[in-house]
Amino acid sequence: MNPYASFLGDQDPVEVLSRTPQRLEAIVASLGESRLNQQPQPDHWSGREILIHLADTELAFAFRYRQALGEDNHVIQPFDQDGWARSYAVYSAQQALRTYTVLRDWNLALLRSLTGEQMSRSLSHPERGHMAFRTLVDTAAGHDINHLRQLEAMANRPPA
Repeated sequence: MNPYASFLGDQDPVEVLSRTPQRLEAIVASLGESRLNQQPQPDHWSGREILIHLADTELAFAFRYRQALGEDNHVIQPFDQDGWARSYAVYSAQQALRTYTVLRDWNLALLRSLTGEQMSRSLSHPERGHMAFRTLVDTAAGHDINHLRQLEAMANRPPA
């Protein structure tokens, strides 16, 4: 079972992916710069770091989508999110949000153009096994939901 896809329930993944940028913008505005930089707990990412992670992940999904569509039986290359996070100090929340939004728009244009046959293309993940292309889309949408919940929890806490 794909843990991120389980967050979807009966929601359409492309709709979730479409709504996320606006939801992120609203959360970023409500948190403000100082709260975006606060860690909710030790060893947990700040809101800024979550935004950077979302931008990185959108970049990774962009590559995965295109490779899976361009190669038969593509094997996804996993990435170490903690390894990527070592460079997060150089990015601002606004840079991350801009990057994420542009990449998401680019990816949505591709996803909306796909046929049922393309969504059914076979690929595999070294840790999750064989799957259909649509599972990548479900995973991306569930990943959004997971991190939106984290950010919304931060926004709903009273300022320190």
